Amino acid sequence: MSIALQSYITTLLVYLGVNTIACWALNLQFGVGGVMNFAFILFQSIGAYITAVLTLPQAQSGTYETYILGLHLPWPLPLVGATVAGGLLALLVGAFALRPARRDFQATVMLVVSIIAETLVVTQQGWFNGASGLYSIPQPFASALNLSPTAYSWFFAGLVLVVSLLVYLFVDRITGSPWGRRLRAMRDNPEAVESLGTKVSVESLKLYVIGGAIAALSGGLLVEFIGAWSPAAWTTGETFIYFVAVIVGGLANNFGAFFGAFLVLGVFLEVPQYLPNFSYTNTESAIQSALIGVLILVFLWWRPKGIVPERRRRLSKLAMSTASAAAAREAGTSAAAGSARDPLSAELVRNHRRVPRGVVRDAAADPDLAIAVRDVAREFGGVQAVDGVTFDVPRGQATGLIGPNGAGKSTALKLIAGALKPTRGQILVDGVDVAGWPASRIAQLGVIRTFQHTSEFAQLTVLENLVVAAPGQPGDSLGGALLGRRHSRARQHELLAEAWELLEQFDLTKHADTYAGELSGGQRRLVEIMRALMAKPSILLLDEPMAGVNPTLRLTIEEHLQRLRDGGLTMLMVEHELGAIERVCDSVVVMAQGRLLATGSMEELRSNEEVVSAYLVG
Repeated sequence: MSIALQSYITTLLVYLGVNTIACWALNLQFGVGGVMNFAFILFQSIGAYITAVLTLPQAQSGTYETYILGLHLPWPLPLVGATVAGGLLALLVGAFALRPARRDFQATVMLVVSIIAETLVVTQQGWFNGASGLYSIPQPFASALNLSPTAYSWFFAGLVLVVSLLVYLFVDRITGSPWGRRLRAMRDNPEAVESLGTKVSVESLKLYVIGGAIAALSGGLLVEFIGAWSPAAWTTGETFIYFVAVIVGGLANNFGAFFGAFLVLGVFLEVPQYLPNFSYTNTESAIQSALIGVLILVFLWWRPKGIVPERRRRLSKLAMSTASAAAAREAGTSAAAGSARDPLSAELVRNHRRVPRGVVRDAAADPDLAIAVRDVAREFGGVQAVDGVTFDVPRGQATGLIGPNGAGKSTALKLIAGALKPTRGQILVDGVDVAGWPASRIAQLGVIRTFQHTSEFAQLTVLENLVVAAPGQPGDSLGGALLGRRHSRARQHELLAEAWELLEQFDLTKHADTYAGELSGGQRRLVEIMRALMAKPSILLLDEPMAGVNPTLRLTIEEHLQRLRDGGLTMLMVEHELGAIERVCDSVVVMAQGRLLATGSMEELRSNEEVVSAYLVG
């Protein structure tokens, strides 16, 4: 093999390794966590620059090259410094870019930051040497090994391979953990994850910092290989090429990210070099851009999930076997005790949550009241959606919340759940005033809600939808994820068995490995209710659970809610189906035009003329 060919191959291998590391970083942020990091190239660039200035000696006065630091540190300290710098920059950017709840706002902020940073680097001569960049960056171990250029290139390719494997193991631990599952749920439906007790902005920031650090590492490796750093190579447009690679390869799939790096950043960006010379400037760049554009359009139309789609995690066999073993043990215990456990009893829905720090319960609060709403109001642009509402939800009972369309029922439920902040008033949950608390913190008290419109995690299987809701799982944090699967395996088996029992009760075992987004509307309602039960609520808020459900499934939902009520679970249910309200609920609260109209049993409300004229006529 000729020296030129060896040099070409090793260069391709190094670039493939560097680009794969970068794609894993972006895939972790965007494919797994749903964070649209339009400033991605900024973190690669800062990693490359920090590696350069930590490797270079002090800048000499009188030369044309100016930069900061110049510490001339031995390898691998420059890469470590680059990784830390990328993480710190991501922490700084993410602290304000991830503050808006809407993903499109986040992406716009990051894009603006990237453009500003690009302009700053080119114009700042003292720190970055302006558009000229940095050069003559020493390569690691080059002088000590004293290898030929070709041999050194093979050595560096091996070095990149080792780093790539370490990054892969790190990323794989995250994506294969309970925390990785929660991140995928957060990608699919951040509002639903928030309602289960997870602060989405905090988890997104963690992911953003990890991805920024890995991206900086990839930039550092590249600048060590080529021995130069130029701002022109790290423009904002490069970010979108990485997005194309991740999308084409397959979102949320680590092998897909590798394949996308190979195909898009390797093959497609190399093809124009073998085309005839058209004697026009920027022809190669134009052809590359055209190829990338055609590629993304083809894949969005033909294979939107990429060449290697996200892996479907089939857990039904494991869940069924663990549930059978658990049932056998339970049967022995029950036989000795003379009773059997009902999976929908109060035992299943007991509250396993720890009270958040700093929470002080009012000692004078009525212990028989789970929720006490006092003079609560919410205004939207001058329109009073909820106007001074006061009512109670007794502990261990089912309470209905009814009224005509536009009465403010769902708004009141959102205020209790923390999805909206009240304009005024108190909302006492177990004696704690939670008015204005975020939904995640209220959920930590055991207040779990379902949604007016079905709100499943579409790209998670039915079993995953249930298991992800369970609180306090080992491995459901960054630290726990890094401890590996053994750390969380025993608890995961318990949760799978518990989820399988629920699927049996709701007759959905045949859909255990089906993506939740592929179910019918009524089945998605059932999944949402089961998910809420897996969250171990002490109070369950139901927002129109019968809406859009066929009559058969409606009766199924109603029967399960009756059993939950009989098991002692506190429920507050918004519903238009008055027959279901009468059969499920012990008491009913009526709202109209944002105000409280009446309270009592359905029988009492039928004789209330004000209620009849407002709602029950016909």
